[in-house]
Amino acid sequence: MTQDNANGRRYGGPRCIAIVGPFQSGKTTLLEAILARMGALQRQGTVAAGTTIGDASAEARSHAMSVEANVAAVDFMGDTYTFVDCPGSIEFLAEMQPVLPAIDAAVVVCEADEKKIPALQLILRELEDRKIPRFLFLNKIDSSSQSVREALPLLQPASRLPLLLRQIPIWRNGVAVGYIDLALERAFIYQEHAASQVVDIPPDELPRGREARYSMLERLSDHDDALMEQLLDEVEPPRDRVFDDLAHELRDGLAVPVLMGSALNGNGMLRLMKALRHEAPGVTETVARLGLTAEPGAPALGHVMKTFHTAHAGKLSLTRVLRGTFQEGMTVTASSGESSRVAGCARLLGQTTQKVAQAQAGDTVALGKVDAAHTGDALSGAGAVGRLAAVAIAEPVMAIALRARDRKDDVKLSAAIQRLLDEDLSLSVEQNAELGDTVLRGQGEMHLRVAVEKLASKFGVAVNSYPPQIGYRETIRKSATGIRGRHKKQSGGHGQFGDVVIDVGPLPRGTGFVFTDRITGGVVPRNYIPSVEEGVRHYLRRGPLGFPVVDVGVALTDGSYHTVDSSDMAFQMAARLGMGEAMPQCSPVLLEPVLGVEITVPSDATARANAIVSSRRGQILGFDARPGWDGWDIVRALIPEAEITDLIIELRSATAGVGTFRARFDHLAEISGRHADAVVASRQAAQ
Repeated sequence: MTQDNANGRRYGGPRCIAIVGPFQSGKTTLLEAILARMGALQRQGTVAAGTTIGDASAEARSHAMSVEANVAAVDFMGDTYTFVDCPGSIEFLAEMQPVLPAIDAAVVVCEADEKKIPALQLILRELEDRKIPRFLFLNKIDSSSQSVREALPLLQPASRLPLLLRQIPIWRNGVAVGYIDLALERAFIYQEHAASQVVDIPPDELPRGREARYSMLERLSDHDDALMEQLLDEVEPPRDRVFDDLAHELRDGLAVPVLMGSALNGNGMLRLMKALRHEAPGVTETVARLGLTAEPGAPALGHVMKTFHTAHAGKLSLTRVLRGTFQEGMTVTASSGESSRVAGCARLLGQTTQKVAQAQAGDTVALGKVDAAHTGDALSGAGAVGRLAAVAIAEPVMAIALRARDRKDDVKLSAAIQRLLDEDLSLSVEQNAELGDTVLRGQGEMHLRVAVEKLASKFGVAVNSYPPQIGYRETIRKSATGIRGRHKKQSGGHGQFGDVVIDVGPLPRGTGFVFTDRITGGVVPRNYIPSVEEGVRHYLRRGPLGFPVVDVGVALTDGSYHTVDSSDMAFQMAARLGMGEAMPQCSPVLLEPVLGVEITVPSDATARANAIVSSRRGQILGFDARPGWDGWDIVRALIPEAEITDLIIELRSATAGVGTFRARFDHLAEISGRHADAVVASRQAAQ
């Protein structure tokens, strides 16, 4: 049960905590260390050995990185804490988006690495915009070569809120062997994979500890007049007041507390858990943050954080219960208005499920076979409720075309892709009828690679992938007039006869196709003229260069017919023959789609981004500071679609993994020379 102490500090109750941070900062290791310290695991596994509770999927272990959100619940001092470990790579950052709305707080795992500051800023901005309380856990302190005095100024630009140092390391021979807790005024000496030894602050560390504690209290006094007076009067404030102010600063979004430790060695876990217990808000505050009420008797309400498709349990919907009770057999309604019956409730420990009778407000559980639910939905025990918070997913930046290796798996592939999209909101698919491609779009090379691997390992459909075809077009530069197309065939009985004369000419870019009827005197009967247009349109699907033809005008000027042998089909054939004769005379030219691109990068990488654009036949239009983002720029450019295919790979390489872009079709542009010859030769070979 949640209780308040005499000073109003809240203790206990089920919590849901997100573990977030830049790629390779140690999030999965932190979760493993917490589980081991809390007794949920007999032994702490490692990412390198592939023995962690999180990252248990074949794809995660194959690539030694988180590729989806991992969930584990653990009991601590009589309460349940559900941790959701979110991937740190920007390619899988969309896994974090639907998790954030319903969490109580976040632990942001980071290290004092200048290269990772932009990635840290991306993550902190998400938390800031959603007003989510957050701790910063400075990881790998045992191997850090920087002092905290150097680390904090390095990290501060990533956060809009001031970073509030709660602990300082104790150094021996250049190695952090423990820390001083500035609120408790005690020292903790690290013990590998065991609770730290609590000791008095070493005499040689007292001056540094007092100075750091006074800085912390000064920061707290900015929002506590009584504490300010005590500091001015040199009166030592009561410890309870200090802890109350720390909780207040966290919950009201006034500061970001900074804790430290070594996840790999299991150091600092207990202090982190106690900080979460005593200072992090609970579900009541989370409900209020979402603008909801938690009135007694109100219908059950939950938020779907993640969707899993499992081999044995079917579809599971990871749900944070915000209000009321969910239990097996109850009917719930998703945001779409569709209803489903809950097949069961379970706590998760990685890929292991533990069935529970029911889930109450604050619990985070997997609900079985709620087919109507989708990630980001609100689930209600009454009528439909709209989504509780927007889930903004970044636009795709890379695409691959897919084809089932075995043709008999074509139908199975379609169903597998839909389940894949149900699990991962940042994937999208389109069927390109013109080119015959099934195109899967995602957040980068690794994201799409993992998607292909999941199709095989999880959904049993092996596929071949290849770059999507580019939507090239062709047009003409010159006109051809008086071109005759005649189709005449006699094969016994009724023959076939159609005769047309056409003029063909170029039109302004973007006009498309225009057909004009200039027939006089009925030389071509009115009922056959639509057939002539249809024949022309059929030819334009594939011009002399092998691509659809655009921006062409065709005028029917003359012709003849036979009262018995003429037919719709004959005039269609005559028109196609006429076009086949005319088009090579009109100087056909290849057109390629050019996209308007907005590239978002840290300012120190803007010059590199400009160079990348230029190397890809791009035209730089200019760049500006990214609104509301200190230290970031937006580069605007025009780039041919053919050069966009793997742009994100080079862009991420030049920006420590954080660069991205948005692209929109802008116009078609002529291309000639070797590049055009190569495109035409490739299409002819394919056909």
